[in-house]
This record gives sequence, C-alpha cells and structure tokens, in this order.
Amino acid sequence: MQRAIGYTDFGHPRSLIEERPQRPPIIGKIRPGIKVLTKRAKENEQAVKIHDALLAQGASFEAIGEEIERKTKIRNALVPKNTAWFTCRGSDFTNPATADEILQKYGEDRGDGLKLWRFPVIFAFDDWLANMPNQLKVWGARGLQYFSEYGADGKRHCMMYAAPEVDERAQRAKRLFGGRTVILRQDDAIPDGVCDPHQCPQYQGRQCNLSASLYFCVPEIKGLGLIELPTTSIYVLQKAYAAMQTVAMARGGRLAGMHFWLSKKAVDITRIGEDGQPIRQEQMLTMLDAEIDLGALLDSADQMAPALDAASKSVALLEGAMPAGDGPSMAPLVDISGAMPLEPERAPTSVSTPVASPMPAPMASAADPEDRESILADLAARLGMSVGQERMDLLTFARIEYGQGWTKRPKDVDSMIGEMQTALANPLAFREQVRSRVREATQPV
Repeated sequence: MQRAIGYTDFGHPRSLIEERPQRPPIIGKIRPGIKVLTKRAKENEQAVKIHDALLAQGASFEAIGEEIERKTKIRNALVPKNTAWFTCRGSDFTNPATADEILQKYGEDRGDGLKLWRFPVIFAFDDWLANMPNQLKVWGARGLQYFSEYGADGKRHCMMYAAPEVDERAQRAKRLFGGRTVILRQDDAIPDGVCDPHQCPQYQGRQCNLSASLYFCVPEIKGLGLIELPTTSIYVLQKAYAAMQTVAMARGGRLAGMHFWLSKKAVDITRIGEDGQPIRQEQMLTMLDAEIDLGALLDSADQMAPALDAASKSVALLEGAMPAGDGPSMAPLVDISGAMPLEPERAPTSVSTPVASPMPAPMASAADPEDRESILADLAARLGMSVGQERMDLLTFARIEYGQGWTKRPKDVDSMIGEMQTALANPLAFREQVRSRVREATQPV
C-alpha cells in the first residue's frame, strides 16, 4: 500500500498558485479608531445625512466615503480619529457575525454602549515580523505608487511597479503573468534607489507614511484565517516589538500559541512641530501586553539551561563533527535493523563493471563512531531539521525524551536514530510533533 504523500515531498512549485508568495488568509479587520467627517464635509448637509444614515446601518468607513464622494463630489470626506476603544464592525469581516461574536464575548459597556476596550490575541508565527509586517508606502490615485523593501545588502530600497510593455502589433499593453514586475525606483529624486526619508519629496510632503498591521487570532472565535489590526504609529510598533522580544526571550524564541492582550492607553509622546520645535502631546496608543509571570518563565528557562547545554554539546552530531572527548565514551549501538536503512554512497564504477544493488548502510559500531554522527546528520537534513530553530527544537526534544547526557548512552542514541528514521515517512508530522512537545514542556505551569 502506497504511503500518503506529504507536503514536503516536493521541492519545487507544482502549480501556478505555489509560484506566488503565500500569505495567510484574512477574515476581518479590527480598527484602532474611527473615521469622522472633515470640516468641509460637515458643512455639506447632504454629506452629513449620508454619513449618519450609513453609519447607523453599520456600513464600513470606506463605503461611507465612497458614497459621499459619489453624491457630493467631496473627495476624502473622512479622516481617522483615535479613540480609547477598538472599532469592531460586521462590515469589516467576511462573516459579519464574527464581529458580533467578538463584541459579545470581549466587549464592555462603560456607559456608552458595548465597545471593544481590551481583548486577547494569539499570534500564529514565531517570527515577530510575520506577525507585524511594516513598510513605508505612497498611495496614488491609481493605487500603490512607491513602497520600501530591504535588500540582501541590508539597505532599505524604494521600489515601484514597472510600466507594462506595449505590444507594437496590437498597440496595447502586454498581458502580465505572475503579477506586476517590481523594480527599483530610480529618478531625479531617488537616483540610487535607496529609501532615504530625509531626501524623499513624497515623505517630506506627507505622502509617504508608515503602513503596518498586526495579524492574530482571537481565542474562541472561529474562522479559517487571521484578523488584521492596521496601524501607522511607529510608537505602537516599537512597544509591540519590545513585548514580543521579551516573551520570546523567556520562551526560547516561541511566540505562537502565547496569549497576549491588546488595549489602548493614553501616552505622552514628543513630535516635531512645523517650526522645528518639539511638542508634547497625548495620544491613545495600541498596547500589546501579556498576563504572564515573567519571573516564572525566566526561572523555567533557567531550569531548561542544562537541557540546552546538553543539546548544544550534541549539535556536532547534527553537523557531522564530534565534540572533543565525547567520542571514546560512546559504547556500541544496539541492533536497529528493523528501522528504515539509509542508502550509502556508491563508489564510481566503469561501464564494464556491473553495478551492485544498493545495500543498507551498516549500523555504527564501537570501531566506527563517525557512522553514528553521519547517520544523525543525514537524518536531520532529510527531515529538514539540521539548521536554525528546527535544529534546536530537535535537540531539546531529544533531551526531554531521553534525559540529560543522552548522547553518551548508546541505547538512547539508538532509539533516537530509529525514531528519526521512522519519521522519514512523514517529516511534516514529525516536525509538528517535536514543536508541540517542546512547547508543552517549556510553557509556564
């Protein structure tokens, strides 16, 4: 019977969808404030009536602005206004009932109706940047005009979409495949393509601004996707980044699965006025917090130090090198002939020499400890766990399962090799098993 095909069995794209960058699905948006009519729009009686009527119906602010522009020709009739609560409206969700469910579960009535003042969130990724992507962006009448991206050299570049080529025969733009082409911006204002806000006319003209979002799940709220909370405040990003890094430090780099809380807080910030002088003013900022005992987490991390120390000593096993002094203490491995054998390298043969059928790799013995090292390193690479966080998770998993000093006990090394060989049938499931086991062992009690 053929085994089930796993997602990791293909090292190249197999469809048009897999050629494009993958993004998590978004099921809705919670906003950090509201939008109100501009002074000019307030003076237009028709605009005020449209705004009040659509707002009562629960329409989105975008829909209200578009309707006002369509009927009164007033563009940008709504401007953002910060509030002490979050706006959670059904028009911002693919399923409007989701917004009502969030409000009913986590909303509070502080005298002016049910509002979302504070609610829990769970991030889906351990990488803080995946949870909180951010860019500098310039929006024009036809959409996104310029945006920042970091290059391999570590510099921030100003990017733009290339103009489509024109088909000389058909006298029209050529059809694009795979999305619009992104190129480096190079013009009189930005000749070298480097994003420098101090020299950028769009930034100095307040057309280029920070654009960022937090992506998360809300506990006990169902839906196949994440919820977005947009922000344009660098202060919000800095404080959220500090909170994530603090928790990640205490949890061994783990952010996914941890319960955080989002709320609003009045904070005094300093900004530079038009005259160049600093101005202190109060702003309601989105704050990311976590109800955790940081001392207990750090103590737990300290107790895990022996495990990580043992794991770091066995890193050489996954890199193909043995720490000094560890080799002689390894006793012969027991027989694991029932495990999946590794295919050895074949010696080059001439055309006239028949090629023998591949034989299973010989198991390590007391005389050849290098075989044990190469088996572990090969298995880790084939499971996709030989570098980075995956490697540390594997080492921590081994320490949890077999105890400190497992690399010096032949039976435990033998058992770990057998488990990794069995996992080759479904590497994806094994990696998830390892992550879950490490997360369970390192979470605070």
